[in-house]
Parts: sequence; C-alpha cells; structure tokens
Amino acid sequence: MRGDDQMTGKREIFGTDGVRGLANAGAMTPDNILRLGMAVGRVFKNGSHRHRVVIGKDTRLSGYMIEPALTAGFAASGMDVFLLGPLPTPAMAMLTRSLRADLGVMISASHNPYHDNGVKFFGPDGFKLSDETEMEIERLMREGPDAGRAGAADLGRVKRIDDAGARYIEFAKAAFPRRQSLDGVRVVIDCANGAGYKVAPTVLWELGAEVKSIGVEPNGFNINHEVGSTSPEKMQKAVHEYRADIGIALDGDADRVIICDEQGHIVDGDQILALIANAWKKTGALKGGGVVSTVMANMGLDKFLGDQGLKLERTKVGDRYVVEEMRAKGINIGGEPSGHVVLSDYGTTGDGLVTALQVLAVVASEGRKVSDICRCFAPFPQLLKNVRYKGGDPLDADAVKAAIKAGEDKFGKAGRLVIRKSGTEPLIRVMGEGENETLVRAVVEDICAAVEAAA
Repeated sequence: MRGDDQMTGKREIFGTDGVRGLANAGAMTPDNILRLGMAVGRVFKNGSHRHRVVIGKDTRLSGYMIEPALTAGFAASGMDVFLLGPLPTPAMAMLTRSLRADLGVMISASHNPYHDNGVKFFGPDGFKLSDETEMEIERLMREGPDAGRAGAADLGRVKRIDDAGARYIEFAKAAFPRRQSLDGVRVVIDCANGAGYKVAPTVLWELGAEVKSIGVEPNGFNINHEVGSTSPEKMQKAVHEYRADIGIALDGDADRVIICDEQGHIVDGDQILALIANAWKKTGALKGGGVVSTVMANMGLDKFLGDQGLKLERTKVGDRYVVEEMRAKGINIGGEPSGHVVLSDYGTTGDGLVTALQVLAVVASEGRKVSDICRCFAPFPQLLKNVRYKGGDPLDADAVKAAIKAGEDKFGKAGRLVIRKSGTEPLIRVMGEGENETLVRAVVEDICAAVEAAA
C-alpha cells in the first residue's frame, strides 16, 4: 500500500516532528526562527498571567544560533523564557509540566547529522502539538510579526535554570523499581555525543551499574557521527571489549534507544515493545490490552502479541500519531521499530533512557542474560530502503504506481508494502515485509529502481 505522506492540510513549515532542516537555510535561518517564536507565542498566550516557555537543546553548533533567535521571538511576544541548556527531549516534555510552563521547546534534529537542526514544541500538558495548532502557527507566520509584538512594558524576561539536568536525573531514576538495583550489571551507554551525554551515564551509575560511556564528548559537529542508535557499531564493539552485559545507544536528543545484548546482537524497538508489554502484562501494569506501533512494525510483533492475547494497534509513522492512538485507546505502551518508545506511565513522549531502564528492570529481576530475555519473537524478513528525490512527487509517476501494484500482486497475502514520503527529508521510504526474504528484496529493489528513475 502507499503510506500516508504525513501531512494534514497544506503545511509548509512543519513536518512529522516539528520544524526541521539545514541550519541557517530555509526555515532554519535566524529571521525565520524569530518569526516562528513570535507566532507560537501568539498561539500560546491566553489569559492575563505571566506566560512561560522553557527551551532546551542538543549539542549541535547551530543551537547557539537558534536558541537566541527563539528567545528573542518569545520575549518579543511577551513570554518569559527559561533556558535549560543541553537536555534530552523527554526531559523538556517533563519539565514543561514540572515548571508549569505554557509551552516547551526542544532545539534538535534528533538523529540527523550536525548540519541539520529543528524545533519541537510541547503544550502545557507535555504532549506535542496537533496538526491544527501547527497549521495555525504557520498562518500567523504568514501574517507577519507586527500583530504579535508586545509593548515595551510587556516584553518577556529571560532566565537560565541551572539544575534542570538534576531534576531529570531524579525523574528517570524514579522509573526504575525502587526495590531493585543494577549492582553487578556492566553497561555500555552510547549517548551519540548528544543531549543525553551528561544525564544518561549519571542515572545508570547512581542506580548501581558499572558504566562505560561512549559518545559523551560533543564538539558541536560530532552528534550522531558514527555513534548512537543509528550507528550502533561502536556500542557493539565496546560491549565485546568491556565484556558488558548490555549495550544502550541513544540518538542525538535521547528520545529513542537501540539495545544490544552481551553478544553484541541488536535488539530493535519491536523486540523492546514485546519485552516490556509481556513484563507489564505479568505484573498487571499493562493497560488497554495491547500495544500501539506504526505501519512499520514487524509482522512478528503482531503475531507475538496475538499469542499473548494482546492487540497491536497500527498508526501512520510518527510518534505523535502513536501517542494520539495510545490516548484514544487507553494503552500505556507504544513505539516504533526505530526504538522511539513511549511509556505513558512515565512520560508523554519517547524516552530512550527510561525505556532502557524498563529492560534493565527485567534483567535485574530475572537474573538472566539479555540475549535470553530480549529475543521475544522471530521477526519476519523486512527490508527498508530510502530513495532521495529532488522535486515533485515520484509516487505519482505511472511507472512507480505500476511497480507498486506488481509488488503487491507478488506478495499476495504473504507480505506487505509500506511506501511513503519522509516528513523530515526529501526521501521516499520503501519497506517490504514477508515470509520469503528473496521475494521481499526483489520487490523492494524493483520499486526503488522505479522511484529513482522518476525522481
């Protein structure tokens, strides 16, 4: 099937996860970011109280440019600004609620290279903004900034909060069972030279683990570079070198996680969802009778959950849509194969560290090896390829449509296709899954070739 292109209405600035692009170009120039701040300020100013926005960031060089531009925009609209410095995205969601702010902001392009950056927004409840709110922000940006300017006496104030990291550390530790300890557990933690580089190793160490940290030397340019959840090879190598029990790799803003076992084998988001769902079912903590994931979730996860009497509810790609479905169905576990896992008992968005702590809680309670615990099911053969394009919509080309139809016919009921445009990059993502690995590869490669020819 052809996947959703992730856009509702005619949004020009916002993608699937806030605003993102090449730093100091397009939407990510200082003047556009200032206008964005003013427009968002207009949307979230409601009432006569002093309005408050909290801003965090990851470790990209361009954060030093975007943070003051956003700060100026919010202050110009009359909002007080609290600057929290480098912190994980889930910390910003938590602190937005803890500090009773009207708005939370995270400056990050997540797993992208350093030369990209982005801005994610959280409402006062800690949840990401709706499509409708984002469209309203874009409308106000088109109107221009004059209507949103505060008077000279009503400008916002700016303050730096120095203990924000310590607040998140205590929050994350509270997600680990109080009666348990990580004493004797040797952990490799890869922080991707990103937002979690200080807080994540500290949490693990304070819970008793023996910690070997990598990806904790950010320089503005090396975020996600050959480290982190999108490049787990260094984590896997370190697990072997230090004879660790488990490897944990976060992405640049620490809202997703990939794990490897003591043998260096990768445990992806689908296996993590299965593990936590099964553990929570046993303790009675699981709510809603199932798990929410996206159209990209492996069919093996669907089968595993079904065997446990649980449902897999699928959404279009994007953690925001996962969260919306979780809230609608009363489900407290959701996520994506990428390791973006949302545990609503603890937070409102993906949290790589808190997710890893749930896995470690099972390891600590059962006393078995990670390789024995984290292989919940045999995944169906699945292949995902990305094809970059320059303009237009290759999915509208007749040759591409024909290739997709041919692939669907070859699969029949023994497989499936998910083909969609990325919401953050000019990419067509082609995913095939089925019982026959050779057939899956052939179908995906045929469609990618058609897309490349049309791009």
